[in-house]
Amino acid sequence: MDTTSNPVGFAMYLKKKYFIDTIAVLSTKSFLGKADSLAYNGKTGKTYGPFKGENILVKILMKAPNTFYHVQHIVLDTGLFRVNFADSLATVIMYKIKNNISTFGSMAGTYSADGVSAAKGGDLGWFVRGVMLPQLDEAIATHKKGELFKVWTAAGLHIVRIADNPKKDTGFALMLRMLL
Repeated sequence: MDTTSNPVGFAMYLKKKYFIDTIAVLSTKSFLGKADSLAYNGKTGKTYGPFKGENILVKILMKAPNTFYHVQHIVLDTGLFRVNFADSLATVIMYKIKNNISTFGSMAGTYSADGVSAAKGGDLGWFVRGVMLPQLDEAIATHKKGELFKVWTAAGLHIVRIADNPKKDTGFALMLRMLL
């Protein structure tokens, strides 16, 4: 399949079943399976496989970019804290971080209801626009690197810091999967 300019025609000529999939890359740090790992790490035009236990070849037909963000967050659970208390606590946490009294990581470890990111200092890694709650997505897109701000969502009150400038990276891939 690597040498043909028409991989779909090649699959049809061999009378093999094939599927063409669009794969969305949600994160550049962790992958849900082979498909999104290949979508991000694979080279356009290259064929991969067959894979252990699977009689399938995968050819990366095309890649397209998307916008990725890197943020840290602390979630204050409003099921645990009353709204006014959560807001006051967020203000105190932000004050301590801005004035170098405490670090974002230690505040996340102490207060965040998101145990997974709290264990990493509140770091969510790089993720694609559109995977967060809409209020978070909108707020993240309007702030710059280093900014610290609050966002209310159904999950609670988020204290967010933009860790890096947004970047364009592989966000989608078009793949041909041919069954052997």
